[in-house]
Amino acid sequence: MSLEMLTRPIGSSTIEASAVGLGTWAIGGWMWGGTDEASSIAAIQASLDEGITLIDTAPAYGQGLSEEIVGKAIKGRRDEVVLATKCGLVWHTQKGNHFFDYDSGPVHRYLGKESIVHEVEQSLKRLGTDHIDLYITHWQDPTTPIEETVDALVALKEQGKILSIGASNLSADELRTYAATGELDAIQEEYSMVHRAIEETLLPIAAENGISTLSYSSLALGLLSGKMGPDRTFSGDDLRKDNPRFSQSNREKVARLMAAIDPVAEAHEATRAQVIIAWTLQQPGITFSLCGARNPAQARENAKAGRIRLTDEDITAISEAAKTELTNLDA
Repeated sequence: MSLEMLTRPIGSSTIEASAVGLGTWAIGGWMWGGTDEASSIAAIQASLDEGITLIDTAPAYGQGLSEEIVGKAIKGRRDEVVLATKCGLVWHTQKGNHFFDYDSGPVHRYLGKESIVHEVEQSLKRLGTDHIDLYITHWQDPTTPIEETVDALVALKEQGKILSIGASNLSADELRTYAATGELDAIQEEYSMVHRAIEETLLPIAAENGISTLSYSSLALGLLSGKMGPDRTFSGDDLRKDNPRFSQSNREKVARLMAAIDPVAEAHEATRAQVIIAWTLQQPGITFSLCGARNPAQARENAKAGRIRLTDEDITAISEAAKTELTNLDA
């Protein structure tokens, strides 16, 4: 039985978005072996066609390239999109805290007011829109008080340039500070079957304060896609190449987990990846799952996960298998 795409509200805002969102880090090409613009645009448009409304991007994904591609893809369809982008990773100034270096120069974490005002205008231009539905601080800046950052974001909200406020990659203490302002609608954090740390740290605080959680890397950079066999090799600037989580022994453990998931997938006429995404969305405190897609087929597969409702028995079976196979996963 095909159900409607699951939708959920973003925090205390009036914005509703598809529970499955499209994450566009890979579309920017950086750390993902380059990009194919035509294929990426087709993936974004296929996502919209399939009922995905939430699209998440950031200036740092290819130094504006991902935002530009998203802007081209949603032209004429802006009203179908809940658009999320970010601020705080900057290369127009060297204020703040040095984070890493692009080929073109240093990138700093900086969330000072004047920088946020500059960044939002750049993002609006690249995205071809007059407002951003969810504006997220990408990484936290230890040199700027959170209250100052939130004041700047609230001013943008009052001007109608952003409609809701989010924060990403933050500590429990930072989340408490954001929550105390009463202005935070969402957090965005890594969460998957193999990376569940926020269950103990951030999710209880978010739940207590009515803050939504956007999870990224639900398929753990493809490790949980059901297509990542023990013999797969990685090359070039692929960020999985030297990642211990992608060791052969880990992929053998994941292969055993996938065998346990197969009966559930069969019952729902779904792929392994769709079941993993659906499981993620039914975990307490997880509101949205951001999934990458670089072509229309991947976009359509992700979208179908938002139309699956796993039973309690399904959830228990998958969770038990994950506990058995993934507890001792390396790194």
